[in-house]
Amino acid sequence: MAKRPQIGDRVRFLSEKGGGRVTGFRGKDIVLVEDEDGFEIPTIISEVVVVETDDYNIAKVHTSAVPGMAPQKHGVQGSAPQKAESVDDEPADRPITFRAPAYERKGGDALSAFLAFVPIDIKSMTTTNFETYFVNDSNYYMRFTYLIAEGNSWRLRFTAEVEPNTKLFVEEFSKADLNDMERACVQIVAYKRDKGFILKPTVDHQFRIDPVKFYKLHTFQENDFFETPALIITLVENDVTPRPLVIDAQQLKQQMYGQNGGSQQETDERGGGYVRRYDNQHSRGKAPLRRQNGDILVVDLHASEVLETTAGMSSGDILNYQLDVFRRTLEENKQKKGQRIVFIHGKGEGVLRQAILQELRYKYKRYTFQDASFQEYGYGATQVTIR
Repeated sequence: MAKRPQIGDRVRFLSEKGGGRVTGFRGKDIVLVEDEDGFEIPTIISEVVVVETDDYNIAKVHTSAVPGMAPQKHGVQGSAPQKAESVDDEPADRPITFRAPAYERKGGDALSAFLAFVPIDIKSMTTTNFETYFVNDSNYYMRFTYLIAEGNSWRLRFTAEVEPNTKLFVEEFSKADLNDMERACVQIVAYKRDKGFILKPTVDHQFRIDPVKFYKLHTFQENDFFETPALIITLVENDVTPRPLVIDAQQLKQQMYGQNGGSQQETDERGGGYVRRYDNQHSRGKAPLRRQNGDILVVDLHASEVLETTAGMSSGDILNYQLDVFRRTLEENKQKKGQRIVFIHGKGEGVLRQAILQELRYKYKRYTFQDASFQEYGYGATQVTIR
């Protein structure tokens, strides 16, 4: 049983050099130790040990007070008293365990997180590499995983914990890597350390990385997180996760060919008749992103480019609207013999591409088509020539 210090005992500190005389107690666990300069130092009782000398650094310790130390035998003829080994370490050698409290800002308890793509040399967009950063713009710690789709499975790209109101470098990649990064997902668990907090839902946000955008200077915008322009992907903002624009191929097939027999209508449960699955969706549309690349007309069919919002729309609704844009474009240019049109549809699950090829094979048989230039448009684009 360790000897409990009493008032007047001389003690030494276990966790640092020095010691002094016990002058009193504060509660059950704190002892007041007066050092050689006359200052009283409050110390946890378990951090001091009673000694028999004023030399606190090479003290002969009451061995009963130090766990694991064998008792010293005294008074044996012919043997010299043995000094106990000092258990003190140099403070500079001890590991740093202090953690500064996380910085919290007013209004930061609503979750906001972003994935940022930053060009290393924005003046050389054709050759530059890019850096990926995770931005935690909230008062919560975040543990996140960054995943890339490989067919129907996923591969972990990066995982880490990010402190509140900080950003973390994830990786550097080149344009050649973009072809393997078309579908991505970030999952986030948010929490606080050493204090209570409001529980936040986990974030599981899938999104598309369009390789074509990384060839365009205007893709990268001024922002609040970096001194240079960046492409910012919103993962969650003010506790709201954006609606994903990734089309679920399985769900789409069920909607188009499943229980509704290929119809875009569904039974009205109130009256037994049929109602449209979407209302006035054309009012959501915006002018498709079109540009001239020499004598080639380029039309981007991605949902984010042809629709103002996809809220309330199913995967089938989005696909039908994209096909409407495709058909209208061909109709507008049907008199321009030899006109080449590149439709950017993305690789993804290939649903939109297959629907376009189906239209070209059976409805627009006189037109020729082929995969568009990979160097110009990346994977996921089809070139049609008006005949």
